[in-house]
Amino acid sequence: MSHQPPSDAEGLNYAVLVNRRPSLTRDLPYGPADLQWVTNTSTLVYGPRDAILIDTFTTAAQNEELVEWVASFDRNLTQIYSTHGHGDHFFGIGQLLNRFEGATAVATAGTVAQAEKHASPEMVDAFWNRLFPGEIPSPLHVPDVIESAALELDGHELQILPTGFTDTEGTTVVWVPDLSLIVGGDVVYNHTHPYLAETTPQSRDNWRSALERLSQLDARVAVAGHKHSDYPDDPSDIVETLSYLEDFDALREATTTPEELYAALLDKHPNRANPGSAWAAAKAAHCA
Repeated sequence: MSHQPPSDAEGLNYAVLVNRRPSLTRDLPYGPADLQWVTNTSTLVYGPRDAILIDTFTTAAQNEELVEWVASFDRNLTQIYSTHGHGDHFFGIGQLLNRFEGATAVATAGTVAQAEKHASPEMVDAFWNRLFPGEIPSPLHVPDVIESAALELDGHELQILPTGFTDTEGTTVVWVPDLSLIVGGDVVYNHTHPYLAETTPQSRDNWRSALERLSQLDARVAVAGHKHSDYPDDPSDIVETLSYLEDFDALREATTTPEELYAALLDKHPNRANPGSAWAAAKAAHCA
C-alpha cells in the first residue's frame, strides 16, 4: 500500500510504502485473529532531481517491490538511511544498491552496531531464517556510519535526531522541517503494539523522554515504522505511544505473570495490531 500526500514545500515531497508481514512472535496463547500481523513502512523523501529512502523491508520479495516502487518516481536515489539496526528495517539495502548504483547506505554508529548483530550469520540462521525460511535477502548489506547530523536533498535538510535506547539500542528519528514531517522508525508506533521485549524500565524512561521531545516539534505528519493500515500518519501517535509505555509499566507492576500482563494489555489496547509484540513484552517483563 502506497501513500503519496500533496507537497507542502516548494520542490519537496514524500511518499510512504506500507508492507504487511507476519509477526516475529508466533507462540501467542490467544489473541484477535484479524490483528495478528504487522506492517513495515518505507518513506521516500524526494525533490525535483534526487531522493532519499528511509528504511527498507524484511524479505527479498518485499524489497523487490520496494525497488520497483522507488524506481517509479524517476528520481536519482542518493542515499538509503536506516533509522535503527533491526533487520526488518535494513535487509533490503543490497537490492536497492544493486538497482541504484550511485546510492550509498548510511546510518549512525549506534544503528550500524546493531545492524551488524542482525546481519551476523548466527542471528540470520537462528532467528531470521527460522521465521522467514528462504526469504531473507543474501548477501546482507550493513549501512556505513554517517558522520553528519543531517542528510541533504536538493537544498533541503533532513535532520537526524538520535533517540538512544527506545525499542532497541541506537535508534534515531528523521525530522524534515520543510515538510513538518517526522519519520519515526521504531520510536513512534501507529495503532500497533510497540516492541518492548528488549526494553527495561530505564530504557522505557529514555523512550518516553524521546517522545516528549518529538511532541515539541511542529510536526504535521508522523510516519511510524510500524503502523495500522487503516490509520493516517498522524502526530497524535507520538503521544499515544508515550501513553502506551506508561500503561505498560503500570500494568507490569499490577500483574505477576506473563499471562496476566498480556491479558491486561489486550484489554487496555484491544484494537492495536500485532498482539505478538504484547505477548513477547509480557514474557520478557515477567521472565517467563
